[in-house]
Amino acid sequence: MVGEIKKHLIVSCQALEDEPLHSSLIMSRMAVAAMQGGAKGIRANSVKDIEAIKKAVPLPVIGIIKRDYKDSDVYITPTYEDVDHLVQVGCDIIAMDATISTRPGCISLDAFFKKVKENHPKQLFMADCSTVEEAVHADELGFDFIGTTLVGYTNQSKGNQINADDFKIIRDILKKVKHPVIAEGNIDTPQKAKRVLELGCYSVVVGSIITRPQVITKRFTDVIEGEK
Repeated sequence: MVGEIKKHLIVSCQALEDEPLHSSLIMSRMAVAAMQGGAKGIRANSVKDIEAIKKAVPLPVIGIIKRDYKDSDVYITPTYEDVDHLVQVGCDIIAMDATISTRPGCISLDAFFKKVKENHPKQLFMADCSTVEEAVHADELGFDFIGTTLVGYTNQSKGNQINADDFKIIRDILKKVKHPVIAEGNIDTPQKAKRVLELGCYSVVVGSIITRPQVITKRFTDVIEGEK
């Protein structure tokens, strides 16, 4: 089933608690809309949303759980418990932060990933990375997919633009890793999505520009109001 996403679009259907579309029902309908538009996969956050989405569409799901911890900058699937819950809900792929940041409880990525692979040897995992070095490290650890999700969102990647110099960071990662690369993060036009697939990415995830109307609206108002 996971093979269905190869060279196709994955739509990220997420809405955090402080966002107007925060609702498992709404996210499930968003997934239906994405499928009707031709998406071949869904990325989703939280057990409730994933359960609703899996009932609504027959597409493979990349699942995550976002949580904030005072002792860690890691917030994408940060704990063993989160991984267990995502396995139980039947995620086709589980994505997690694979940056250099220490996980809650001062657990390193190496130790964390080793244990989750031992506990769930058949589960597929995606590494959400922010730098080339992190992508190479995740590849060496044995992640099934390498993602560019966090480029520009971490201290070590601050100021980086994923599309700079014709997606140089993606081209560098593709040269240095063995596992499939899933492009994600600020890929906000059809042209950018097409380009990363042309460069050799396995698939591409697009989120906010499709599923977050407040973000889409702001792109318009920023231009309109800025001209006054």
